[in-house]
Amino acid sequence: MKSIETEPYLDAVAAWPQRGRHILSQHDAERVVVYQAYRPSIGHFAAQHGHFGGDFSYARMSWIKPNFLWMMYRCGWATKEGQEVVLAVTLRRAGFDAIRAAAVASSFGASGLATEAEWRRAGEQADVRVQWDPDHDPYGAPTERRAIQLGMRGDILRRYGREWIIAIEDVTAFVREQHAHVLRQDLAALRVPRERVLASE
Repeated sequence: MKSIETEPYLDAVAAWPQRGRHILSQHDAERVVVYQAYRPSIGHFAAQHGHFGGDFSYARMSWIKPNFLWMMYRCGWATKEGQEVVLAVTLRRAGFDAIRAAAVASSFGASGLATEAEWRRAGEQADVRVQWDPDHDPYGAPTERRAIQLGMRGDILRRYGREWIIAIEDVTAFVREQHAHVLRQDLAALRVPRERVLASE
């Protein structure tokens, strides 16, 4: 892969926190890498043009995941229908921070708001939803650590798709190569993007 630094999975998992809410990502002061998976017509357009267009719908909510293995769980290592093309999207750090700042929790219990009515009003107005889901190991088993995903719509989604993207890389070939190691249960050979904690909650 051109844009992503990788490392052995066994080195990565030794460096990650084992429990709690953490944003694991490949990042620096200027950029953050997130992942999405789409059908070929959307994924190939995005990788070729460096932005989202063509068959991509700005009228629907679109979810990003900074954690590679969570994305692999969600798309079945690029085997699920409609998620055959995996994209590594390099975002401006300021854009990623703006997305997080606009987020409202997808459930009342996680929102921290005083009443369910207040949470519903906030959700109706917000352009971003946040979910903390169990992270997953390469085989898809849940872990005690929670991983973040962010759903965007409206103006935030348009800014994501057209303004905040630095680069989009189709990493499907890498995904399939690594999936082969998982299928052989050879985690010593598995490589993953080098991800460290960006933030914790």
